[in-house]
Amino acid sequence: MTKDPPRWLRPTVDYGPLAVLGITYLLYDFMVATAAIMVAAALAVLLSLVVARRVPMMPLVTAVVIGVFGGLTLWLNDPRFFKMKPTIVQGLFSLILFAGLAFGKPLLKPLLGHAWPMDQAGWRKLTLRFAIFFVVMALHNEAVWRTQSEQFWVAFKIFGILGLTMVFAMAQAPMMQRHHLAEAAETKAERHVEQAEKEGN
Repeated sequence: MTKDPPRWLRPTVDYGPLAVLGITYLLYDFMVATAAIMVAAALAVLLSLVVARRVPMMPLVTAVVIGVFGGLTLWLNDPRFFKMKPTIVQGLFSLILFAGLAFGKPLLKPLLGHAWPMDQAGWRKLTLRFAIFFVVMALHNEAVWRTQSEQFWVAFKIFGILGLTMVFAMAQAPMMQRHHLAEAAETKAERHVEQAEKEGN
């Protein structure tokens, strides 16, 4: 049986680079913080590969985009490139989800289906909602970095995007509950127990 990764791994991979960005920005400046998050994002992907023997798609895509736009920021000494990074990432995620729906494949299902079984209609709704949400967040980031101060954008990047995403995700709970497949979850749990008992014997 494949061993589940430790619980600390996902929050470390997802939020560790953001913590590094905030701390280094407070202690130094924007350019140092940009270099620091580039290193932290790459290390987060490497950590996932070493500990879990796999690399989640979203942290990998994020690390690549951070590397590209962070590198442009440092090379050209222009912070605008890094500030555009959330727009690119959110827009890319939205495009991928919309493309999946166009081909009849709600792509959140293979990512989240093991944790919360739902019927196909539920996965289509959730995927569409997140695709639209990512478009809104991309536009929001553009509005913030173009009209607000650097300090405000850094705070929005660390706390605003994360907070809005968490609120949006929690708001999907009623819909997810309506489309939940309780039987599928119970059957899967029973099979898990049976397999564990067989291995124990």
